[in-house]
Order: sequence, then C-alpha cells, then structure tokens
Amino acid sequence: MNDTAGTLSVVMPAYNEEQTIETIVERVLSRVEVGELLIVNDASTDRTWEVLQKFADNPRIRLFNQAVNQGKGAALIRGFAEAQKPFVIVQDADFEYTPEDYPTVLAPLLAGQADVVYGSRFMGTPGQVRFFRHEMGNKFLTFLSNWFSDIHLSDMETCYKAFRREVIQNLKLESNRFGIEVELTAKLARSRRLRIWEVPISYNPRRFDEGKKIGWKDGVAALCHIVRFNWFTSDKDSFVRPWNEIPGFEHESKSGL
Repeated sequence: MNDTAGTLSVVMPAYNEEQTIETIVERVLSRVEVGELLIVNDASTDRTWEVLQKFADNPRIRLFNQAVNQGKGAALIRGFAEAQKPFVIVQDADFEYTPEDYPTVLAPLLAGQADVVYGSRFMGTPGQVRFFRHEMGNKFLTFLSNWFSDIHLSDMETCYKAFRREVIQNLKLESNRFGIEVELTAKLARSRRLRIWEVPISYNPRRFDEGKKIGWKDGVAALCHIVRFNWFTSDKDSFVRPWNEIPGFEHESKSGL
C-alpha cells in the first residue's frame, strides 16, 4: 500500500482560468497522494465557476466561491483554514507547475525531516527558457527576503509550498494579493523552530497573453511586504497559538511563541 495515499490537501485558488481549470483538476486528481482538492473561485468573471460544476459531486473535491474578488492571498487563506489532511500544498490553476512533482515536495515531510517544503524553480532542473527580467525580479525579491528573514531560500515566490497542516493553520495570515508569498515566508522564518526544506521542481512559465496575472506593481508591493512582515510584525500577530501547543512541538522551549 502507498503510504502517501490520501495524505495531501491541495489548495487551488482560481480566477478566470476557464481555459485550464478542467485539465489541471484532472491532473491533480490523478495523483494518489491527493486526499482532497479545495478550489477557491475568486469571483471569476469568465466560465471558471461553471466549468467547476462538472466536479461538484466528486467526493475528493470541495468547491468554495468568493462572491467578491479579493485576490490570491484571500483565496489561499480560505483554503488553508478548510484543509483536513496531514499535509497541505498550494497548486495554481494553470500548467506552470506539474502535480507530478508532488512526491518530490512531499518526501521531506513524509520522512519527518521537514515541517515546510519549498519547491524551487532555480535549483538547476531542466525546463523551458524563462523571461530574464521576470526571473531576476524573483531572485532579487528572494535575496531581500533572505536578508530580512535570515533564512536562505533560492525561490521565495514559488507556488509549490507544502506544510504540515498544523503548521500552516497556526499562522495568522492577512495578505489578500500576491503579498501572501512574502508573508508566509516571513512568518515561517519568525518561528525560528520550523524545519524548512527546499527541493528542485520543474517549471513551465506561461506568458501574460496566456493569463499570467502578476505584474510590476505586485513586485513593488512585495518590497513593502518584506519590510513590514519581517521588521514590523510581532509574534503575537504572526501565530495563532504558542508553538509548544502545536503537535510536534510540545517538548520545545516554552519561552515566548
């Protein structure tokens, strides 16, 4: 029997993804690791919600519809709160990231070596040639995040972040848009007790004319978020409960959060 079967909650934010949503859902469901797929439709203005009704009766899928568009971060926060399986991963509703990488990302969690795993696009894996300025922007933001948070990641902005469910549900998250990536990293690093791993993943970047939504304004906002969440956010505003009350951390120091 596969020990990974049904252990994963996949949280998928979706906004105007009618061209890709059906295929990516089927690819996610083809993975034996997936116990549930939580899709949060962020008030799409196209046929995304209509297409999703095809899966409404699937017992492995839970659909949530935001009445007002709030952003990727808000959709993720909703999905994280609803997750029920031992491990949680983020999956975009397009083809940039492949569910075939789930075993690679899950491995350190299943082995008890990690509490959080980042799937890095920049660890030398083969793939399509990428946009230079976009990649350098990602690496610059990662560098600044590393400097402020004092952890050494190669890809802070990656979609593929996986967590023990108890860990992600102990973070107080508030970023509604793409700032969620910065906020997650800052608050995970702030704990100073979580074991954070990186593993290489494949990446197939899509063009802006294919629906890519992040832009230069989000990059500027990320700079502000890096400073704010690393320097001007307290432990009290970062964590729901002290870490020594979270399963797996009970025997650690009880000083602070």
